[in-house]
Amino acid sequence: MGGGGFTHLLLGGKNLRVHDFASRVESRRFVQINKDWNPSYVFRAEEVNTKLTLVKRLQAEPFSLPNKPFLKRIQFHTLMEAIDYIVLFGYFAGMAAIGVWAMKRIKGQEDYFMGGRRFGKLFQTFAAFGAGTGSADPVNTARGTFANGMSGMWGVMYWLFVTPIYWISAVWYRRMRCLTLGDWFVERYQSKKMGVAYAIFGCFYYMVYGAMLFTAIGKVSVPLVGPELFGMQTEYVLVPIVAIVVTLYGVLGGIAAAYWTDLIQGFCIILLSVLLIPFGLHAVVKKFGSPEDSWTDGFRVMHDQLPASNFTILGGDAASEFPLYAIIVIVIMNMIGIVLTPHFIVTGGGTAKSEQDARIGLVTGNFIKRFCTIGWVITALIVLTLFGNDATLMKDADMAWGTATKELLGPLGIGLVGLMLACLLAALMSSVDCYMLVCSALVVRNIYVPFLNPKASERDCLTLGRATGGIVVLGAVVGAMMINDMFAILKQTWIVPMTFAALFWIGMYWRRATTKAGWITIAFCVLSFFVLPRLIPAAAPGLRTNPDLIQSNVKTETGGGKSIYWSDGVEETDGEKRGKGQFRFDMLLYDKILGYDLTQVRNATLATLDLPFKIIAPFLVMIIASLLTKPNDKKALDRLYVKLKTPVDPIPEKDAAEMEKSYANPDRFDKNKLFPNSSLEFQRPSKYDVFGFLTCFVLCFAIIGLVLLVAQIGA
Repeated sequence: MGGGGFTHLLLGGKNLRVHDFASRVESRRFVQINKDWNPSYVFRAEEVNTKLTLVKRLQAEPFSLPNKPFLKRIQFHTLMEAIDYIVLFGYFAGMAAIGVWAMKRIKGQEDYFMGGRRFGKLFQTFAAFGAGTGSADPVNTARGTFANGMSGMWGVMYWLFVTPIYWISAVWYRRMRCLTLGDWFVERYQSKKMGVAYAIFGCFYYMVYGAMLFTAIGKVSVPLVGPELFGMQTEYVLVPIVAIVVTLYGVLGGIAAAYWTDLIQGFCIILLSVLLIPFGLHAVVKKFGSPEDSWTDGFRVMHDQLPASNFTILGGDAASEFPLYAIIVIVIMNMIGIVLTPHFIVTGGGTAKSEQDARIGLVTGNFIKRFCTIGWVITALIVLTLFGNDATLMKDADMAWGTATKELLGPLGIGLVGLMLACLLAALMSSVDCYMLVCSALVVRNIYVPFLNPKASERDCLTLGRATGGIVVLGAVVGAMMINDMFAILKQTWIVPMTFAALFWIGMYWRRATTKAGWITIAFCVLSFFVLPRLIPAAAPGLRTNPDLIQSNVKTETGGGKSIYWSDGVEETDGEKRGKGQFRFDMLLYDKILGYDLTQVRNATLATLDLPFKIIAPFLVMIIASLLTKPNDKKALDRLYVKLKTPVDPIPEKDAAEMEKSYANPDRFDKNKLFPNSSLEFQRPSKYDVFGFLTCFVLCFAIIGLVLLVAQIGA
């Protein structure tokens, strides 16, 4: 035993006497007991998860109860031991050392922000895997599976069917030949101010996304380290320490340091995905099986203990958050939104040597994540089997992963708890380092140079890039301290990219998309998604008590009672019902205009109906506004589109020569246009394009087949 936090146990249930208490613990300083505690008292151990740990650590014997109140609180120390802290310290030190080493190789912005575009398939694979796999992913999977059964995997697995798009988009990022996606928006819409808007969006997005990752670390660490560390709440100590380390090696070494650490951290994430499974299956058999069963019988025992609906991947029951229609809408939304997030210009292929390296790296890295997700689902089912009635997890399922680590690995005392926490930190750091550097590039390239110091030298840009690298990390840490609901943050990360989604997709394929239409679309999205839902009820407080707007869907045994128009539900005070939170005004479209009776739909349907408006409306606004406004300069558009059509040569000098040919003859690739003599820029796909896309699509269904196979093991 060792460390700083304490775990609380209320004693009251089975007659126990603490025998030779001080000698059974390393030192009395590791134990805090009520001031009125008397060793002659008898305590009764309540049926809570920590009981077995206490019994194993303390010798107990029957004793008679005195005639006075017996319910006492005992606080025993965290399961983190000295070896766990050694593992964590070694991990942190190694990451910082890589940053110092990589710093010596940086000569300019392209080295710092893009690693000199010299990375092959291996590094691109683990860069995509690391940046796309955060600490929130296993935690969200465990939370979703604990609450919904296997269908909860779609809280992370929805990315699966986006993967075929990556086969196409990886080529875009390499052919853009930009340092940031903000540079592309500036070039496409011929507006430096558009680059500023995108930079602000990017920094805000990664603060929100990073907050989710840091929150996940807090959720996992509390069961392991205890609610307090060094006299403060655990997350207030651990999260800043992690932030400092990731900022240190990222700021020093740039994207090269991030990629080297991603390679190491990628193996840690894979280990994280399988580490709990054998120990968990053994615990399931020990608790529910027969003496002759081996740990491999754990799958059969899980089927015996859990209802069949927990092994269904498409909304096992009416209470599920992920019925098929919800999954389809979520996949479409993220397919549209993910490709324009700022880090894809880096991990999506922009740092690769060649287009093939970009494609294979991006697709392979994301498929590795899908296989890891299966491991997270199995772990979550084990948690559900063992701790399905745990009151703490029923209240906050985000803590499921941490609880499993504590209960399954902690009693072994061989450093596996520290290893698990290090693996989760690896998942966080491999994402945050990339996000931090991307935001640094956005600030330097799209705000500082064009508006504050147009004559900035490479040294000036690198200095500012390092100085601003911690902005997004600081914002994410602050967000993690303020927001505690991980699934709520996850849904925000789906919505925020919709602000620029129409500009990106329509701008990629339609010459007629205009700058003014882009600004109109951004304004529309910001107002309708974020401002009006808060402003409308503030301007018209009577809406919160309007009888037509405080309706809920019909309550059933499996759900219901969810407010239709208010994000935080309806509360009743002194007999008056009042809506709380943001006003979901888009529900008026379904209820009042389309005549859809929202009181009769499931909770998942209400949540899903929030999304179609946010997907479709920005595209309609962008198209209509473009048709009504003046077209952009043709010569600038010619240069942009011919650049996107010019294949990348891995040798920089040859690539520059090809670009000179393209700029001299912008029509050189027009023979490949799918719609000749039109403003549409769709290109005829090559055989390699089609083969790769279809292969990815087949692999997506193969992974779903593997999940179904796993669901039937032991059935």
